[in-house]
Amino acid sequence: MNVIRRHENKPALSGASLDSNPWSLMRSMLEWDPFCETVPMFSRSAREALSPPDFDVKESGNASVFKADLPGMQEKDVDVSFTGNRLTVSGEREAERREEKERYSSFERSHGAFSRSFTLPAGVDVERVTAALKHGVLTVTVPETPEARPRKIPVQGTAPTAGREQGTKAS
Repeated sequence: MNVIRRHENKPALSGASLDSNPWSLMRSMLEWDPFCETVPMFSRSAREALSPPDFDVKESGNASVFKADLPGMQEKDVDVSFTGNRLTVSGEREAERREEKERYSSFERSHGAFSRSFTLPAGVDVERVTAALKHGVLTVTVPETPEARPRKIPVQGTAPTAGREQGTKAS
């Protein structure tokens, strides 16, 4: 059996990936890590570190909604805190026991601690922040205070005078 390791789901930088968008080429070049292939030579613990999860941040109506995939984690493994205007999501995934009697072709699932922080604008209602972990998806809802919500200000004009309205000169 051949085992093919793929470290990321990103396409390799090649002629096939060069499209008309120069920003995608630049992004590919900046994301390339020339040392990623040498990590197994140096230490196993560097390879086992859990990278912070990617978040989707959406502003909906009167709140900001943060979503992250945390597969296999439970509520007790995740900590959501709010200090000043900084939202921090942290957690830890425990390593699974590796039985020495069993033979593994690959043992690549990551474990360890992670932490992500977000700076929020003023006007957040800290008392109503909620967090829920359902089916491996963490959803943190951060509502705005009523004072911070945008409101429409009507624009009023001045009423034209009777003489100017008819095109006559006022003297």
